[in-house]
Amino acid sequence: MSVETASDTDRTDDVDELAARLGEAITDLPVYEEYLEAKEAVENDAELQEEIRAFERLREEFMMARQAGEATNDDLRELQRTQQELHEKPKMSEFLQAQSEVELRLQELNERVSDPLAVDFGQTAGGCCED
Repeated sequence: MSVETASDTDRTDDVDELAARLGEAITDLPVYEEYLEAKEAVENDAELQEEIRAFERLREEFMMARQAGEATNDDLRELQRTQQELHEKPKMSEFLQAQSEVELRLQELNERVSDPLAVDFGQTAGGCCED
């Protein structure tokens, strides 16, 4: 049984405040703002959204065919070609690049938070049962 003191509560509040400030600071990073702008551009492009839906339908059909043992190499090549064409669209390409850059920055921040803890905070925060 542990007894929480006022000092423990203050430290917990301090950590919570720091975490909130970190989250707010991340939203102010240019790399995050660029990601949001690229994401919004993709979301607001009706033609691109239809191409994304078409790709998702094709991917779902491929996954079902694969589960049924009916997928062919030609089916896979068509899926890969369609994905490549989608990724080459300027707005989608910019979004994917911005997403990659924000993920890299978040990984760097994760490492800085994790270093003094001797754990990979990002890995353990999202996982449950690791061996």
